Amino acid sequence: MGLGQNKVYQGDCLQRLAEIDAEAVDLAFADPPFNIGYDYDLYDDRRSRNEYIQWSKAWMAAVYRVLKGTGTFWLAIGDEYAAELKLIAQQDAGFICRSWVIWYYTFGVNCVRGFSRSHTHLFHFVKDPDRFTFNGHNEAVRVPSARQLVYRDARANPKGRLPDNTWIYRPQDAPASAFATMHDTWYFSRVAGTFKEREGFHGCQMPEQLLGRIIRISSNPQELVLDPFAGSGTTMAAAKKLGRRWLGIELSADYVKRINHRIAAAKVGDPLDGPADPLRSAPKTSAGKKTVRMRSGRPLPDLDQETERGIIDAYRTTCEGNSADYLLCDPEVDAAFVAACRKKGVPGDAYVWNRLLLRIRKAGKLPKMDTNRKRLTFEEMDEYSFASEIATQLVSTNYNYSLDDILCSPLAATEFDEIAQQLAPGFSSFEYRWAALAIRKRAAQSKSLAKKQPFRAWLEKKLPRSTRLTQCRTASYEQPGVYVLSNEDCPLYVGETFNFRKRVERTLTANCSTCWPDREIQRVVFIPPGDSPHQQHVLQAVLMRREEPLLNWQFLWPDL
Repeated sequence: MGLGQNKVYQGDCLQRLAEIDAEAVDLAFADPPFNIGYDYDLYDDRRSRNEYIQWSKAWMAAVYRVLKGTGTFWLAIGDEYAAELKLIAQQDAGFICRSWVIWYYTFGVNCVRGFSRSHTHLFHFVKDPDRFTFNGHNEAVRVPSARQLVYRDARANPKGRLPDNTWIYRPQDAPASAFATMHDTWYFSRVAGTFKEREGFHGCQMPEQLLGRIIRISSNPQELVLDPFAGSGTTMAAAKKLGRRWLGIELSADYVKRINHRIAAAKVGDPLDGPADPLRSAPKTSAGKKTVRMRSGRPLPDLDQETERGIIDAYRTTCEGNSADYLLCDPEVDAAFVAACRKKGVPGDAYVWNRLLLRIRKAGKLPKMDTNRKRLTFEEMDEYSFASEIATQLVSTNYNYSLDDILCSPLAATEFDEIAQQLAPGFSSFEYRWAALAIRKRAAQSKSLAKKQPFRAWLEKKLPRSTRLTQCRTASYEQPGVYVLSNEDCPLYVGETFNFRKRVERTLTANCSTCWPDREIQRVVFIPPGDSPHQQHVLQAVLMRREEPLLNWQFLWPDL
């Protein structure tokens, strides 16, 4: 049995890495000591050159062993040993180098007889060059191009760009062609002592936004992220916020205690600390640049009269008398709307047109429709609504998207459909998406009532005894209630249902590798509705806040 997940282990990295099962890790990130004499808590950063190199060979071989065949390894290292460690990773450990990225930061370390240290090397390694995770399509990873931000060129790829080479000047004053976040020199400010995200106990704290980019592009939700040099805990905190499993190793017991405190304060779905785009958060000394309207990191074109008229005409001719929400929930109707926008020459792409449609709807400018559709009840959606919620959480966390953003992005919406289909097969994309909208609409009532008694009492109330999920398929469980699913590591999901037995059977037959990779749901706590059979969703909300499960949509959690 290897080391457990979602935990930071104190000890020497070589000893602890040997305790991890072979090929158990999806992504490893290592920011080892640079051997430049830094004053750590316990570690001696003044080893001889040969000793440091031999030690590096040993721990990188250990990382290679625990990494899956499809896994990825990122290494952060300074100038002094960058070349040596790159060769060790390739020639000794057996990794393949995919990218050599430069992290450029402000607040660099001052040097008396040399240029200030203001960059770190980031090596991107894989085990198999034909099979590895690279989520280049993730719009939370892609960045706006100069064509979009400066020139507003209609020929620009609306999804932005992935990194390429660049030279660096002073970032705030650099021409758009000279330095931008899309380049392979990544600009994230070092976490200086005055920064709010500074933890204060470790002098080499990585910014969460930098780790967020690595985690998003090289892993998927619920996959396992390892950091063998946990340090200030940034890797684990970012992994938890982005819905990944995590595992850390740290030599210092004091650091472990502080890391655990930091991780406990982080919640799944929390925004990453620090600005996502440092260039846009810092003032420029030049003037006259027109502000570009942004949405989820993407520029939206101006909604002038001609664009607005084109969107409304496309909607009128394709909506079949239905609402804007219905259009976004039905892939075929939305595809027709997108085709109509394209035919009319409206600037943008599917995401932009869908977002502008919602903006026009909010302004009350869409034509009134005569069609009155029968609304689905939660009892009718019971067989798949839980799948909609989990899919929303996983996609929103991975893309940093709201539900509206998911429905507006064909790529994100398709990923949402695929996850929901794995969890509750047999239903249409429209049904999954409409259920997510219905859940969001009821959330305000749930959060409000959750603050009242007797629901709030469940924050401290002892839960019923848990049992194995496989034992909950008898007729006695054929009733409504709220339940908590867990494995040996942590709570996974808090749900409500009108028929718990049917929900259990569907959960047991679900084959969703995105939600339960390498794990098994082992325990379940079931709570019958008692005196409030029609307010199960309120009890569900309270237990979400109490248990902090990985898969519940964080938007639904009440502030208690």
